[in-house]
Amino acid sequence: MASVVSESPPRPPSDQPEVLDLAQLSRREATERLLSLAAAATDDEERRRLEDQVVEVNLQIALDVARRYRSRGVATEDLEQVACLGLVKAARGFDPERATDFLSYAVPTIRGEVRRYFRDHGWTVRPPRSVQQAQSRITAVESDLCQELGRAPRPSEIAERLGLDLDLVVEALAANGCFSPTSLDAVPVESEGAIGDRLGDDDASFDSAEARVALKPILAHLDRRERIMLEMRFFKGATQSEIGEVLGITQMQVSRLLSALLARLRDELGDTS
Repeated sequence: MASVVSESPPRPPSDQPEVLDLAQLSRREATERLLSLAAAATDDEERRRLEDQVVEVNLQIALDVARRYRSRGVATEDLEQVACLGLVKAARGFDPERATDFLSYAVPTIRGEVRRYFRDHGWTVRPPRSVQQAQSRITAVESDLCQELGRAPRPSEIAERLGLDLDLVVEALAANGCFSPTSLDAVPVESEGAIGDRLGDDDASFDSAEARVALKPILAHLDRRERIMLEMRFFKGATQSEIGEVLGITQMQVSRLLSALLARLRDELGDTS
């Protein structure tokens, strides 16, 4: 009886692309395998096909990033399109020799693309030019830092790489969320009133604050009669006759004393300015 020899299934020729069953792999495993094949591919068309598969496998990542920027004055469809463009750029620019985790590189790249779109199209009130320029430079370098560090870079690390002041970097990062202003009539969640209700009213004393500070050391040297005249005339609105009755002098004397006093105060104010 002839022996039965089991044969393994024939392997595809070496010049044919390897076919992956992506459904049997997790997102991370499929991404790593596809990127590894893309890096080893010698044919540009084959490399592009594998990179397109990387985009398909990670499409939900781009949509999740876009979702974080909703309700800021830009249509959701536009955000998703820009986020997908960022994902394509991440797939094209990822270097397996510099990093192993595609997600830590792709998310900042996608986020940077969305921020760039907001910077160019989404501002309702534009920030200072220095902040806009800093944002542009931060977006350009953030992806490289993420790939080098294996995580999102800290503001201090971004500032050191770009040679920028840390406060400017923090301000530029904070301005990324200020694309669409909130109405003062809006009522925040778990709040009893609108935002506008929390704003303070104008304080009438602000207008006279500088004058009070300037006059305080000068008024400290006045005698009792001079203080009474100023208080009654300018704080109580008394007439010169009423002031004269209190001080026991005539209205003409009050007028002459007040004129002399005010002239002296003006001179002393001029000397201290």
